[in-house]
Amino acid sequence: MFKNILIPVALDHGTIIGEAIAIARRLQADGGKITLVGVVEQVPGYVAEYVIVHPDEEIKTAIRAKLREVAARQGDLEIAVLAGKPGVAIADMAKTTGADLIVIGSHRPGVQDYFLGSTASWIVRRAPCAVMVLR
Repeated sequence: MFKNILIPVALDHGTIIGEAIAIARRLQADGGKITLVGVVEQVPGYVAEYVIVHPDEEIKTAIRAKLREVAARQGDLEIAVLAGKPGVAIADMAKTTGADLIVIGSHRPGVQDYFLGSTASWIVRRAPCAVMVLR
């Protein structure tokens, strides 16, 4: 059983969040915690200098609100919103928080995934803990 489980949530990709939460609950140790994690990719510096508004904070606020909505329906879930590259940020959070499992959804790989990589594959290769990939 796992005491600290992270569930990365990509709200814009229609993830299988309900299934991920159900699986995490089955694997959760007594007294363990489950954290829903959203990540905002930062605007590149060469673009940011031309932008007057700061969309990062607005996006973080929107993601935080959606994660709170999901967490409220589930009861005792925690939430976290990070900034950066999703694969890197989630792997770093797993390391700094002592997570012992990451439950992440994945889509069927396409050609673009072989050239660009995907968040799930990045996390599988670099996470300091066990990773369960849902299909």
